[in-house]
Amino acid sequence: MRSGSAFLFGCSLFLLSPIFLRAQRMPGVKWAKDGKSYYSVEDGSVVKYQLPAFQRVVVAEAAQLTPQGREKSLDVQAFSFTDDEKKCLIYTNSKKVWRLNTRGDYWILDLAAHSLRQVGKDRPASSLMFAKISPDGNKVAYTSGHNIYVEDLATGQSTALTTDGTARLINGTFDWVYEEEFSCRDGFRWSPDSKSIAYWQIDAAKIRNFLLINNTDSLYSFIVPVEYPKAGEDPSPCKVGVVSLATGQTKWMDVPGDSRQHYIPRMEWAANNTELILEQLNRKQNDAKIFVCETATGAARSIYEETDNAWIDSKERWSEDPAGWEWIDGGKAFLWVSEKDGWRHIYQISRDGTKETLLTKGSYDMINLKAIDEKNGYVYFLASPDNALQQYLYRVPLKGGASSKKGAALKDTGKPELLSPAAQKGTHTYNISPGGSYATHNFSNYRYESVSEWVSLPLHNNIKTNEESADRKGRPQPKVELFRVTTEDNVTMDGWMIRPANFDSTKKYPVLFHVYAEPAGTTVKDAAGYAGTPLYAGDIAADGYIQISVEGRGTPVPKGAAWRKSIYRKIGILNIRDQAMAAKKIIQWPFVDAGRVAVYGWSGGGSTTLNLLFQYPDIYTTGIAIAPVANQLLYDNIYQERYMGLPQENREDFVNGSPISHAKDLRGNLLVVHGTGDDNVHYQGTEMLINELVKYDKTFQMMSYPNRTHVIREGDGTSLHLMHLFTSYLREHCPGGGR
Repeated sequence: MRSGSAFLFGCSLFLLSPIFLRAQRMPGVKWAKDGKSYYSVEDGSVVKYQLPAFQRVVVAEAAQLTPQGREKSLDVQAFSFTDDEKKCLIYTNSKKVWRLNTRGDYWILDLAAHSLRQVGKDRPASSLMFAKISPDGNKVAYTSGHNIYVEDLATGQSTALTTDGTARLINGTFDWVYEEEFSCRDGFRWSPDSKSIAYWQIDAAKIRNFLLINNTDSLYSFIVPVEYPKAGEDPSPCKVGVVSLATGQTKWMDVPGDSRQHYIPRMEWAANNTELILEQLNRKQNDAKIFVCETATGAARSIYEETDNAWIDSKERWSEDPAGWEWIDGGKAFLWVSEKDGWRHIYQISRDGTKETLLTKGSYDMINLKAIDEKNGYVYFLASPDNALQQYLYRVPLKGGASSKKGAALKDTGKPELLSPAAQKGTHTYNISPGGSYATHNFSNYRYESVSEWVSLPLHNNIKTNEESADRKGRPQPKVELFRVTTEDNVTMDGWMIRPANFDSTKKYPVLFHVYAEPAGTTVKDAAGYAGTPLYAGDIAADGYIQISVEGRGTPVPKGAAWRKSIYRKIGILNIRDQAMAAKKIIQWPFVDAGRVAVYGWSGGGSTTLNLLFQYPDIYTTGIAIAPVANQLLYDNIYQERYMGLPQENREDFVNGSPISHAKDLRGNLLVVHGTGDDNVHYQGTEMLINELVKYDKTFQMMSYPNRTHVIREGDGTSLHLMHLFTSYLREHCPGGGR
């Protein structure tokens, strides 16, 4: 389940947090291939900056990006260049597909010929997806209507490489659940020689539609179908093929196993023109196999396998981009991330899978793999060996690690080299150029100390400091405290707290807990913007509330695999007890009013809010649950089965962990909020919860937002209305102020 104030893409249930707002203020950098320059769009023109002097060169003027017969230049929303920078592919007029704007129009700008023309102009407007120029720079491929097309850039001739695509037979992209839970969107890859294309095909024909009902946009209601495999339902069959541009024929890879009982979350060319490499996950997602496939025959051979007693994370959990395969040494080896020794580490695996080298050995987690500098022999990554709330940039050598034959014990390796400034204690983020020469660097901590700059690596020398954005200047910054609490179960949890304004230690104040507590996101970090209550319309500290969030077991913090995976088959039980036992300790503090304890959360946090209110009514008096999963059996199969197993084998775990099973024990004040157009966490679950609460004569309040999705922000006034609703309910049922 996903995390984010409105959306952070990675798993599925959201948690409300300022993370998304921070991300919106820090756009990514479009690096040039040389790794020593970057592109930008300024006043309708595409420009290039050469580092370290930031020498500015206009690559394409706005006039060059103005189609013939139009007065305005294209609204450039994304772009890419051929290696020789003579052609530029422009993406514009984009439309949303579930979470992101991934379909739109594409144009080719030929800088040498001074021409601009639309790609796929015979296709419907805003229907092209993931267009990519071929490596030789002569063609462009894209998907439209679930088929793959290739267009010759010299002649404009377009050819359909697949013709069997339908609403449910999906070529070159993915269905709802692959996108939601694996972050798989772009589903085809050019071969290095530009002669063929490898692609996924998803057959969602047997996935049942979940029907969203739109009652407000027309005289008669209409349904909005979403192919949605719920927990316990078989996945969509998936296969990988290679289509030849010369013949138009597809050769399917002979990946073993029942295609309805496994997933293929990763696939790339195997550093040559004749082989593919792919990862296969079994349905429980606790067995990962790597196959190398011969594209001529389709023959697939397994070169590596890893198993886990709980689950194995896919690449989107440790990389911003789930695409790509980390080949090194000219394709003789690749990097692999595993938690098999109890910590998330980077391994180097030989191409045949017989030799592995542990690059990051130690009792710490690699958080995110950032860059590979093969020229100098290093891999860059984020980690925080000493404080799980922080993160820093490190590097280790690609050579000289701890090596062994597969299955043998690995010897120790050198310590990681810290590159982030040691004096800047907190959270560091980077966007590193290809080759690792330069990076954008952003630092912040809970004290709201911050830095935004450009640096050269590996010395981390500042080459330019960015000005603070206008929307941040003068903004009041809450006084945040970090703390730890140890529960009666001997679980030590990190937390943040904001005390009321004009705090008086002799008085008792209400406390508002912000929760998420599922494997897809965190709420506590030593970074600016994590602490606070963005849904509150007003100054919550001035209104006399203590704000707190604590991070229990099962969340994806860098505390080792045992911490993260202790929640396996225990969502709704273990994580709920951790939150409640922490709250039990906190309400014993002399300045906390145990009679005024409120909790809120969004999505997975909404589920946690319900469970806390139902299972621990002696602790929590008020709860606001937004877009909650009331019944785990109603959520999608990839997420729920990854963390809970298969309902066919352990249905009781799903039932016991679902809020709906405990609704009869509600004693406090409850507000449930949900959008009826939520394609992620269906309104169906809230309706079932309502029935259960009515059955047991439980009084509660409910707010439904017609046709709003999981983010509940569509439509005029929606966000403001939700904030006012949240605030007024909290004030009424858990009034602020010291007593």
